[in-house]
Amino acid sequence: MSDIFKRPKLSKHLLFIYMVAIILLGFLWYFEWILGSIMTVLLAVSFYYTVQVERKLTDETEQYISTLSYRVKKVGEEALLEMPIGIVLFSEDYNVEWTNQYMNQFAEEDTIVGQSLNIISEELIPMIRENNDEFRIVLGEYEFQAMIRKEERLIYLFDRTEQGELETLYKNDKTVLFIIFLDNYDEITQNMDDTLKSQLNSEVTSFLNQWSHDNGLYLKRTSQDRFLAVGTREILDQLERTKFDILDEMHELNSELDIPITLSIGVGVGDSPLPELGVLAQSSLDLALGRGGDQVAIKDDSGKVRFYGGKSNPMEKRTRVRARVISHALKDLVKASDRVIIMGHQAPDMDSIGSAIGILNIAQTNGVDGYIVFDPDDVSTGVHRLVDAIKTESSIWQHFIDPEAAEDLITGRSLIVVVDTHKPTMVVSKRLLSKTEYKVVIDHHRRAEEFIENPTLVYMEPYASSTAELVTELLEYQPKGQKLKMLEATALLAGIIVDTKSFTLRTGSRTFDAASYLRAKGADTVLVQQFLKEDLDLYIKRSKLIEKTQLYRHSIAISKADPGDICSPVLIAQTADTLLTMTGISASFVIAERSDGKVGISARSLGEINVQIIMEKMDGGGHLTNAATQIEGKTIEEAELLLKEILDEYYEGRETE
Repeated sequence: MSDIFKRPKLSKHLLFIYMVAIILLGFLWYFEWILGSIMTVLLAVSFYYTVQVERKLTDETEQYISTLSYRVKKVGEEALLEMPIGIVLFSEDYNVEWTNQYMNQFAEEDTIVGQSLNIISEELIPMIRENNDEFRIVLGEYEFQAMIRKEERLIYLFDRTEQGELETLYKNDKTVLFIIFLDNYDEITQNMDDTLKSQLNSEVTSFLNQWSHDNGLYLKRTSQDRFLAVGTREILDQLERTKFDILDEMHELNSELDIPITLSIGVGVGDSPLPELGVLAQSSLDLALGRGGDQVAIKDDSGKVRFYGGKSNPMEKRTRVRARVISHALKDLVKASDRVIIMGHQAPDMDSIGSAIGILNIAQTNGVDGYIVFDPDDVSTGVHRLVDAIKTESSIWQHFIDPEAAEDLITGRSLIVVVDTHKPTMVVSKRLLSKTEYKVVIDHHRRAEEFIENPTLVYMEPYASSTAELVTELLEYQPKGQKLKMLEATALLAGIIVDTKSFTLRTGSRTFDAASYLRAKGADTVLVQQFLKEDLDLYIKRSKLIEKTQLYRHSIAISKADPGDICSPVLIAQTADTLLTMTGISASFVIAERSDGKVGISARSLGEINVQIIMEKMDGGGHLTNAATQIEGKTIEEAELLLKEILDEYYEGRETE
């Protein structure tokens, strides 16, 4: 009995019952001791039996808990060591201290303990240092989700290979819309007879149907010059790997038909609904056409754009209808405004200043005050002679104002005309763009991803030699009230001559028409030559840069200035132009430090190499044969290495086509 009371296992409700029974038993002993004796014996037997049952249940419970604890411990050990989850403990200096057995299959040696985390993946240490708690890494054929517990210096690796495959399958099956446009179809077919036009339509349709069939696209012709194609992301990736060789195949078809027609393709891709994909595709096509056509623009729902093609010079339009329509629309906008504010780009050149003066004449012709935003502290040596000549002509110079004065003059009814650029980051004063809703963009550069928001009127013609050429054509359709002054005509002609390198590059029949019109209005070619004269010191500096030229890939000239040798943008550009005149040079790149601390690169080519695409990959832009960029945070040597990597990628893509 003593052992029983040493282990009181009875529950509280049983103890309460026995206490009540003992109290009742006391009363029974008092009134009937014989019956009380009998009941005492029965109570003692009942109590003993109850204690034995409770003890048995307690022992069984303890045995069950002990067994369960062992099983849980064993399962924990097996989970730690055997389950397909990688577990890695690492030291403060990022060396492996312990791994479970699962990680051994990814090690070439017997053990990776004591070695750097780089033996698992070179991504681990940088991610840990950047305090990334979760990211994906690839080990061999497997993809893992790494979860970092930096305080415990612990890494969990969860196999996400199948999940990654499903995500890839889902991504590849996303719908992609293609809008295919036949460049210059209307101009080419307007004088064709029905037989030739039918043959052209048949050949082009057959060609595109075969291309769509080979690549798994659904193709539907929606108009004479437009097709709609539907595909998947996987098909788009396949076309990108070929760099859209359909553009080159179209050139071969042109040779067979002897018809200079090219393709432009706008692609909309992303997770957006179909209507938004359609908007993206149309926006991409507009961008491709704004850059001169014969290329592919791909835009996703994040706004990022990729370009392919653009290897041929844009074809000159054969009609002036668009120039006349734009001129009349500009006249209406000018008349509806209280004043016209004209802006070119920073560090203005002859084309920027000349075209701005032309727009000033248009404003005055329509009886509206015009002002040219001009920063006197941002004038390069290449245009100072033109600026000096303008200062002597008070009727023109009085309309040149600085950005601060322009902010005081501009109102909500004012019209801003941006010439020779379409990038808001390149205008003389970006703040002016937000002062009014009425904005006009006139530019001859190929359209870039960055563009002035919500312009009222856009006149961009990449086929044109210069913005001065475009403005001259607009002048021809304006009222005859304001006569073009000699200096105004000379400034416009200087812009054309500079941008065409004296009518040798990017020159079409319309260029000569514009020059002829300006000459008839009194443009002085001798004065232009005086504007274009250069300083002896500048000539010597250019010669020293040319002396440092090295050939890359046999025909690409790359010249770089010495570190610390500051060169003006004009000097860099002129050096690139001069290199292009040398025998055996198909493209030239000049790299030098600028006064603003950036590294400037000017690129030129004869058309075989699209320097615009190369400069765009370095956050620059321009034309197929004339482009540039400015790089921050890199040395001249780093900029050269980056340029060579992009050139290698460009040539490898062409060699695989």
